[in-house]
Amino acid sequence: MDLPMSSDQIAVRADRLCKTYGIYDRPLDRLFQLFASKGQTYGRKFEALADISFTVPTGKVLGLVGRNGAGKSTLLQVLCKTLQPTSGALEVNGRIAALLELGSGFNPEFTGRENVYLNASVLGLKKEEIDQRFDEIVEFSGLKDFIDQPVKTYSSGMYVRLAFSIATSVEPDIVVIGEALSVGDVAFARKSFDRIMDVKSAGATILFCSHSMYHLEAICDQAIWLERGRMVMLDSPEKVARAYSESLLGNTRDTGAEDDKALLSVHAPENIVPSGEARLTRVSVSVDGVTGKFLKARAAQSELKVYVEFKIAADLPPPTIVFALETLGGQLVTSTSTFFDGVEVGVDANSCGSARLCYPSLSLMRGSYRVSVFLACEKVIHVYDHAAYCVEIEVEDTGLEQGLVFLPHVWNDSGHVITRGGRR
Repeated sequence: MDLPMSSDQIAVRADRLCKTYGIYDRPLDRLFQLFASKGQTYGRKFEALADISFTVPTGKVLGLVGRNGAGKSTLLQVLCKTLQPTSGALEVNGRIAALLELGSGFNPEFTGRENVYLNASVLGLKKEEIDQRFDEIVEFSGLKDFIDQPVKTYSSGMYVRLAFSIATSVEPDIVVIGEALSVGDVAFARKSFDRIMDVKSAGATILFCSHSMYHLEAICDQAIWLERGRMVMLDSPEKVARAYSESLLGNTRDTGAEDDKALLSVHAPENIVPSGEARLTRVSVSVDGVTGKFLKARAAQSELKVYVEFKIAADLPPPTIVFALETLGGQLVTSTSTFFDGVEVGVDANSCGSARLCYPSLSLMRGSYRVSVFLACEKVIHVYDHAAYCVEIEVEDTGLEQGLVFLPHVWNDSGHVITRGGRR
């Protein structure tokens, strides 16, 4: 039997949290409501959060997923205590550093330097501590040339870079990261996820909101799926990601064939790749020696080959190549990567590289499938570039078996392994 956790083992505990707003058709109705007698209402109630309960142990990472308007940002604001719940109990143990909305905690009239001291002091640092960490904060943000300019002149990406640098430099016990992080550029996105992994390794608790199912599975220890302010699921990231993805497919599967058949080309080769970035320059897919965007294959007989070329900034380590195969309805059939297969990707003196992948015999059953290729960082946390649905493959089969793949099997302990082509 599991023993109850003590307070020092719990970073965040929510018990039946609710957040309700009043919606009024006229401003005057809001005034009437202030003086209304008990039971009399001039508006209607909107439940932004309803009956949310969970526990996050110290040092763990909780991911939040859900459609826009599901209540993710509201929940994070309640956890940061910038919003008060209408009902329910909340326990938070430790210092919180949050990156929620763009520019939150900043004074637009202040310079970047002044906002570093303002924001860090709000997070609990003394001036002497900020002095010691100031150069590190500025260096990580990459805003050294603009640190003495008013932040009202900053772009949205510059806002995020400075705010994230401050939030993760104060050695917080709990880090809360909303969707504002997605505003940053490609190079900073890589740095930020590396920093998140460092903060995680240091033992901090992280609450992370993302629309990326891969980041959910790669970073989080548990996940919550929110829908219209209610918790649909609280489970492992793998189970939540699968269930949430399937729900999205159910809503989009009948949106029309044009979207399903949209085959995107990769970037054209470029001589220079900006610092911190990488690009696919060529993706070639062939079946039985035939190359194209629409290919035909024979079940368990055809050979599938994928050839990928890329260019990467000289300041980056060799990347990871990821291959994915899914149905036209969006159901993932299989995926593989050089990282998980332990294959080293070579990069030449011109910062160019390539990789070849071969499936000697496709064990797919009859149906239509599409190929995607991703270029990711060496830890497979950040995706630099991708060629989504770049090739469509139609698999033909004379058999009547149903499903996606044919698995070799043995009947009655005969010792004869049956494959799609028969015994072997």
